[in-house]
Amino acid sequence: MTQPPAPGPEGLRKPLLVVEFSSLAVLLLSMFWLSNTDQQMAPAWLLIPALASLGVFLSFIGLMYLRWIVAVAGRRKRLHQIIFALLTLTLLGVWLYGIASTWLSLTATS
Repeated sequence: MTQPPAPGPEGLRKPLLVVEFSSLAVLLLSMFWLSNTDQQMAPAWLLIPALASLGVFLSFIGLMYLRWIVAVAGRRKRLHQIIFALLTLTLLGVWLYGIASTWLSLTATS
């Protein structure tokens, strides 16, 4: 009989990996589909790769948290948490900038 996932942070590793690779597959398939369409599409279709890329980013950040912050013990944990928070804000800021600039370029040409 299989055992249930371990409680706590270690039990999150497998669901985060599933989300990351599922989102990556959706992202790649949607980019392939959108690049091969010749007809004009509504900009709302770009929500599919945008949300998929957000899923990849968030699960990557979650896995990085498990590997980096949860594994650290001792007095330097607070420093690692601050650095991790800055890195997370930077990654999400770059994602948001990319999404916003893409959306603005689409609305400017429409």
